[in-house]
Amino acid sequence: MALRLFQRERRSLFGEILDWMLTPLLLLWPISMALTWLVAQNIAGKPFDRALEYNVQALAKLLIIKDHKVQFNLTAPAREILRADDTDLVYYQVTGTHGEHLSGEYDLPAPPEDEEKHTTSEVQLRLDTMRGEDVRVAYTWIKVETKDAKEAKLAPLPVLVQVAETLEKRKTLATEIVKGTMVPQFVTLPLAVLLVWLALVRGIKPLAQLEKRIRARKSDDMSPLDDTAVPEEVAPLVSSINDLLSRLTVSLSTQKRFLADAAHQLKTPLAGLRMQADLAQRETNADELKKSLKNIGLASVRATHTVNQLLALARAETTGRALAKHRLDMVEIASEVMADSVPRTLDKKIDLGYDGPDAGQASTHLEGNPTLLKEMVRNLVDNAINYTPEGGQVTLRLMPDPFSGVLVLIVEDSGQGIAESERELVFQPFYRTLGTNVDGSGLGLAIVLEIVNQHGAAITIEDADLPGNPQTPGTRVTVRFVDMALYLP
Repeated sequence: MALRLFQRERRSLFGEILDWMLTPLLLLWPISMALTWLVAQNIAGKPFDRALEYNVQALAKLLIIKDHKVQFNLTAPAREILRADDTDLVYYQVTGTHGEHLSGEYDLPAPPEDEEKHTTSEVQLRLDTMRGEDVRVAYTWIKVETKDAKEAKLAPLPVLVQVAETLEKRKTLATEIVKGTMVPQFVTLPLAVLLVWLALVRGIKPLAQLEKRIRARKSDDMSPLDDTAVPEEVAPLVSSINDLLSRLTVSLSTQKRFLADAAHQLKTPLAGLRMQADLAQRETNADELKKSLKNIGLASVRATHTVNQLLALARAETTGRALAKHRLDMVEIASEVMADSVPRTLDKKIDLGYDGPDAGQASTHLEGNPTLLKEMVRNLVDNAINYTPEGGQVTLRLMPDPFSGVLVLIVEDSGQGIAESERELVFQPFYRTLGTNVDGSGLGLAIVLEIVNQHGAAITIEDADLPGNPQTPGTRVTVRFVDMALYLP
């Protein structure tokens, strides 16, 4: 129970995509409302601004010059029409050339003082405050040339005409525009969410179909999945699954072959052990009993050797390139194998020799797996000893090539040799050359080939043609570590 509290919840691809699609949509909606409100205010203000400009222009036409003075004549009915608004308050003001009040409200704010009064006669707009309320003001400067100014040759003096209006109608119209825009969005937003959800359901449907196809498969069905019926984005995943299936097929076939080979190869020595045990139980003669026990011992040795070879082959086949490789010295590996082989060569009176550099030289160093390489050298030397008659010779050579960077391992023997027609067949598991009476499982060279392939090397078999041994051709097995990383000086 405690472990479940710290377990990370499984993520949903559907939920994650839906979140990434809906989150921006929901975040953009309030931003859209704010922008719509700003645009609506701008749109709503334009017709009312034009009305204010028209009123200012209409008031400007009422300016007259009488008795060398500027006068403004606005009748009471016209004043009532100007102020006739059920929603907003309308104010106006007219000031003379010297700033004197001619008509309208006294307290209507004047334009900014830094504004050039004589630069333009066009109607201008500004936002201001009148009696504690925000107002929109339209104003213009009318240049009036009086008789006194003309005689004094002075420039025409400006007269200010301005009309102000509160902003209630503008706010109401902007609100109506926003409502007209936002109400459809309230309807379309849930519809958009629903459409996104349906689109995602349809989009990930091929994944659900792929999952059903995989679940419907039988446990022994390792055929590749059909990648033509899946979306382009899922094709790499299907390709990876197919690659995994192919590797599983190879692994399962290797296991099945190993089990079949193990059952076949162990059947004979186990049957011999059982037969020898039955004979030993029936024997009454002490000498015959000792002979049966000796045969049981030999049979157990053969069975043990077969089991070890099968395990070595299984380890070599299943390890692959995933096994860690280290820098090692092939001289040290060869020395260990030869030291282990000395007792056997002494029993058969075989001359076991080594030809190559001493340990510690960089020319014999390479990157590899020490366990597998030692197994490879051991099998080559064991094969050479097994097929070399008494009094023969077996030689292991290491030949670093300083020019090509290739390390060459050679194992020679003075045995009967291998016919050229059989040199490819001897690498097959359990294949044994006819005409030899040597005990063995037929797995040695198969193990060697597997290890050679895993280390990117190459192996060849040829006649040794050793000097002083014209009766038998002998065998020379050459392993060239072509793709191995050498540490040359």
